[in-house]
Amino acid sequence: MKKAAVASAALLAVATLLTGCQKEEVEKLVAPIVADVQETPEATEVEEEKSPLIPEIDDTLSIEEGARIAVVSKSKKGEFWNKVKEGMEAAVKDVNEAYGFKKDKQITMTFEGPDDEEDVESQINTLDAVIAENPSVVCLSAGDVDSCQAQLEAAKENGIPVVAFDSNVSDTKLVRAFRGTDNTQIGKYAAYKLGSAIGKMGNVAVFSAQEKTQSAQERVKGFLDNIANYTDIKVVETVYSDQVDDMKEAMKEVLDKYPALDGVFCTNAEVSEMFLEVNKDTGENKVAMVGVDATSKQQEAIQKGEELGVLSQNPYAMGYQTMWAAIQSTAPKKETKIDKKVLLDPVWIDAENIKSEDIANYLYN
Repeated sequence: MKKAAVASAALLAVATLLTGCQKEEVEKLVAPIVADVQETPEATEVEEEKSPLIPEIDDTLSIEEGARIAVVSKSKKGEFWNKVKEGMEAAVKDVNEAYGFKKDKQITMTFEGPDDEEDVESQINTLDAVIAENPSVVCLSAGDVDSCQAQLEAAKENGIPVVAFDSNVSDTKLVRAFRGTDNTQIGKYAAYKLGSAIGKMGNVAVFSAQEKTQSAQERVKGFLDNIANYTDIKVVETVYSDQVDDMKEAMKEVLDKYPALDGVFCTNAEVSEMFLEVNKDTGENKVAMVGVDATSKQQEAIQKGEELGVLSQNPYAMGYQTMWAAIQSTAPKKETKIDKKVLLDPVWIDAENIKSEDIANYLYN
């Protein structure tokens, strides 16, 4: 019998793909007060057979036969969310095979959400409908950290465990577990790469996804905290997509207002791709851009030299771990210990390593 719970935060730190070193070493590495000559962090090799980010299935638990797992995602469209769903489906398949569940005894899942990450109202309506159907577990990526309080309380009253993923909620007591990326680290590392690229001086701007989303909040904070250590770099604008009528127009306004802008940090795939469409300056003084999530479009931009690089997540592993935690939560609490919070490390992708097989799970398509 195999007995292995979801990889703990400590294990993930050891197996980090960001730099291959411990968290405290990462903090030292990305601190911008460094010598002029410093080794650029590189991704470590990934196990070919089985990544440590994908847990083995403990087939000794008394999990609920025929359990129904309802996933309410921040969005159901886009390469990132497709990878998350793929990881969740793989976990369901592996559990059913490990436990020999057939027909009505099989674990099943549904995956719902709005087409637009900013459509919080639609997500809440979907969450209401899902909870009314009394699933075994709800998995939630919250578009707004505070908007679903009533729904989470309703789930608790009805004995429905909630596992959050990607973006958590403000009242974490109402969720059994969280599986996501270390978003603060994304912001800090983006500041390090961007600051180094522009010579530790100049003007930069931040273009972010909606401010009401936890992942965006943490990425922006990590970036601003770390870039502040560069005394000769000024953040001239921080623009959130939910605070402007048209994000592309807002980007154009910033570019027009600061024609000598040196760099930008875009906090998610959608915003990153918007900036690639808006920024047409390919001259010697082009804006250095750091994005998030290695979508097909950003991979192309990196190879063309239009983008410095991206901090990319492992959505497949995130989805797999989320679903395994959800399935575990159907077993009696005395049988299993589910880590409350597991953060996966991002990986830096640029023109030097984009074709490496080691980072395949961090490239979206």
